[in-house]
Amino acid sequence: MVNAENLVKAKKEKGMKKRVLALMLVLGMTFSLAACGSSNDKKSDDTKTETTDKDSKEKMTTVKWNYGSSGNVLVTIAEEEGYFEDEGIEIEPVEATQNMDAMALLAAGKVDVVSNAGTSNPLQQIAQGVDLTIFGGHMVEGCMPVVAKAGTEWKGIESFIGQSVAVNPSYFAFTGAVMDLGYDNPLDVVDWKVYSSYDDALAAVQNGEVKYALMGTQNNYGVKQLVDSGDIEIVSYQSEIMENYSCCRMVGQTKWVNDNPDTVKAIIRALLRAQSWYEANKEKAVSLHAKRIGQEDDYVAAYMMDDKHYFVNVDPLKNSVVRAWNILDKTGYLGDDCKIDIEDHINTELYEEALAEATKSYGDEAPDFYEAQQKFFDENDK
Repeated sequence: MVNAENLVKAKKEKGMKKRVLALMLVLGMTFSLAACGSSNDKKSDDTKTETTDKDSKEKMTTVKWNYGSSGNVLVTIAEEEGYFEDEGIEIEPVEATQNMDAMALLAAGKVDVVSNAGTSNPLQQIAQGVDLTIFGGHMVEGCMPVVAKAGTEWKGIESFIGQSVAVNPSYFAFTGAVMDLGYDNPLDVVDWKVYSSYDDALAAVQNGEVKYALMGTQNNYGVKQLVDSGDIEIVSYQSEIMENYSCCRMVGQTKWVNDNPDTVKAIIRALLRAQSWYEANKEKAVSLHAKRIGQEDDYVAAYMMDDKHYFVNVDPLKNSVVRAWNILDKTGYLGDDCKIDIEDHINTELYEEALAEATKSYGDEAPDFYEAQQKFFDENDK
């Protein structure tokens, strides 16, 4: 006979086991659901991120850009600091080592923007009927030294008179300066020699073929080594011959500029921020740009840290461009009887609007910079 007390006790133990088992099943299901929920949430988040990234890339505007073998420090900064990305711009570099090759690509519509092909090159293209528009700038003054054998006398541009010089006469700063001396035709009073490279021009100085030679921005490092060795000396710089001469302009096909005003202004806003960063961080800019173009810091510092002769600015520099056009016209580099009004090919309105927009959005970050940019625009574009 079963003891009643033992029966009750057994039933209680059996009930307890059922409740424990039920609780374990509930907890197991809870953990399982939690784990499934976590996995699904993560998958959902990942999908959302992938979709956002995809949408972001689809909204980016690609701009095909040629900035030569020496690069464009403001483009470098705008890319590295995310300023282009903030404006929805993605740069697609298009290579062309020679200025005329870059201009040919632009004329053919294979590149949207050229920024390192000088000023005389686009102006001569415009004179030949290629419909281009200058809408901004890169280098105002490019730290381009004039060299001679050590000990050569230099009295300023008048030292060119009657001499053989390795300077392309389409480089209007020099011919313009000779005209300022009172000579009607600078091509008659100076023996201008044109060489295929700056290296050849330098060799011509060293072997006595010419008395003076103009060097490029990228030659500063090598030139200064030769100066240190006592072989040659720097007698002047192009920027000392003509101040704010307009080294390199940003140029695009007129149709592209007119059809894409928002893109043009976005480019300018990003580059203005880059210029502000550059002016506050020049040593960092040297390293950043040296890495971009595959050179040592010393190579870039040789020109970029020369505040007296190297000057970058996004401004279109209209007045200097018009001056360059007039000099090229007087010296015959625009062809016979050119009737084009160059002011029709310089767009300052988009720059002015972009500067106002950038000042409104970012002026608090660098008020002195944006105030100086407005003053520079008022002095050089009106």
